[in-house]
Amino acid sequence: MSKVLANRYELFERVGEGGMSVVYKAKDRLLNRFVAIKILKPEFISDQKFIESFRRESQNAASMSHPNIVNIYDVGREGNIHYIVMELIEGRALSDYIREQGPMAYPKVIALSKQIASALAFAHKNHIIHRDVKPHNVMITPNGTAKITDFGIAKAVNAATIVDNTDGIVGSVHYFSPEQARGGYVDEKSDIYSLGIVMYEMLTGQVPFDGDNPVNIALQHINSEMTPPSQLVDGVPPALEHIIMKCCDKYPVNRYASADDLIEALNNLEFVGSVVGNSVLMGSGTGRETTRIRPQKGKGPVAVTDYDSGEDEEYEEPEGRKKKEKNKKNNKRIILIAAIAAAVILALIAVLHFIGGEEIEAPDFKGMTMQQAQDMAEQMDIKVKEGEEVISDEVDKGLIVSQTPEPGQTIKTGSTVTVNISKGLGDGSVPDLTGKMKDDLSEYLEAAGFKLGAVTTKSSDQPEGTVLSQNPKAGSEVEKGTAIDVVVSDGSKAKATVPYLVGKSLSEAQGELAAAGLSAGKVSYDYSSSYAEGEVMWQQYDAGAMVDKKSSVKLRVSKGPAPTTTTTTTAAPAPTEPELDGPADGN
Repeated sequence: MSKVLANRYELFERVGEGGMSVVYKAKDRLLNRFVAIKILKPEFISDQKFIESFRRESQNAASMSHPNIVNIYDVGREGNIHYIVMELIEGRALSDYIREQGPMAYPKVIALSKQIASALAFAHKNHIIHRDVKPHNVMITPNGTAKITDFGIAKAVNAATIVDNTDGIVGSVHYFSPEQARGGYVDEKSDIYSLGIVMYEMLTGQVPFDGDNPVNIALQHINSEMTPPSQLVDGVPPALEHIIMKCCDKYPVNRYASADDLIEALNNLEFVGSVVGNSVLMGSGTGRETTRIRPQKGKGPVAVTDYDSGEDEEYEEPEGRKKKEKNKKNNKRIILIAAIAAAVILALIAVLHFIGGEEIEAPDFKGMTMQQAQDMAEQMDIKVKEGEEVISDEVDKGLIVSQTPEPGQTIKTGSTVTVNISKGLGDGSVPDLTGKMKDDLSEYLEAAGFKLGAVTTKSSDQPEGTVLSQNPKAGSEVEKGTAIDVVVSDGSKAKATVPYLVGKSLSEAQGELAAAGLSAGKVSYDYSSSYAEGEVMWQQYDAGAMVDKKSSVKLRVSKGPAPTTTTTTTAAPAPTEPELDGPADGN
């Protein structure tokens, strides 16, 4: 017999499972439609703060209606079951497409990215931050529509379960923004960073940062440089690579100001490709894409790409908009023609200059200063352009680390070599050590590029060895290799919770006391008809009481029932005549 929630939703089969919940296909008996029901896993139902966040955020998400967001119909609870009722998507997760297809054609990456960004833009305008944008949370319908899910619990998950009992980051660490990895303030630009990682994975078939453990990956988001997609796959348009790298800038201020700005950049790229041809953009498409220009109110021409279609779809403007746009067509056409002509002229000039140059080998600028490289380049009739500052533990700060083209490659006189400059070990963000144990600090700091400094102790109610404070503070930007001083608890004021021991054997009770940081005190024994021999029948402190760590707890242990007393009856001696004083004859 199938389970029915709220006397309305009939559950059928399990269709998915995540870290926090299980998803079932169900039928809404009231509206006679199939839905998906997400049920919170039992291990999270005891956390009231999490439950409240889960309910509040789900209700906020339910207020949003957008073609690229999975609709939420209902949020409820039945007994200990907390659930969300949402739109059932007949499709597959984007993560499945990436895993099976590998790198995707860049026009398809642009089209899907615009849809995801459109959903985020709508959510951000409704003051909802997703916080967990990743391919697993994007469903692709059979007609190619992208729909984001998990708006309802993403913020609740991040707020209540960002770290587990071992201080390991939980969730989508491959897609975390640097500020999320630091546990800092998260806003709309964090979603833009995560979407940039998704775009990177769609384009290359892999995530930019990976490692053996979540902490290592999170630190890479904070400190490591991202390998440009063009170095992993061929045919990546430079403009698209620029968009992705801008989304994934480690500093939020350098990213797109909003998801709408990102959409505009993708529209412009798609538009240029539709006008001058995908080949100009170094495309790696499959040849199955068709592109057309569709007017959009207030934004000029917008290129729209269809997949697996042999015909261009007609787009019909509403009558009122046609009249409004009619007077603008001539001006737009003039501007468009001028822009295309300018681009073609510049391209021809560059091509003619390249063709006319003399072939030479690119010199090796590595280890030089920028001035030294420019002096050499001038002698060889080439140019040097400064690229990026990169972290290096081999090349001193201020010297050239790498270049494009590489040394020895054939180039033309008049061409430009781009060089990257070392910033040494660079600065890094100090990780938060508060709450961690002293024994784990050296390895953790080494992975972050720092080292452990002075360790002092302080009286505290925290367990012995727990970090209470640090210097420099968490989040400070300091030079890599800096020593971090910490103050740890001596455990002198630490408290322990007394476990329930009655009814357990003495050895079991001693084990539980030890696990709680306590010990068994004086053990006395007494008879009992209620407890078997060897069982604890009394403890000094009530279960749940808070006492000082390392305290002892007196116990009384049963000796079993008291022995029964038996009465033995013996014959009384025969009475004798009392002895009388004086002579027997009475004289």
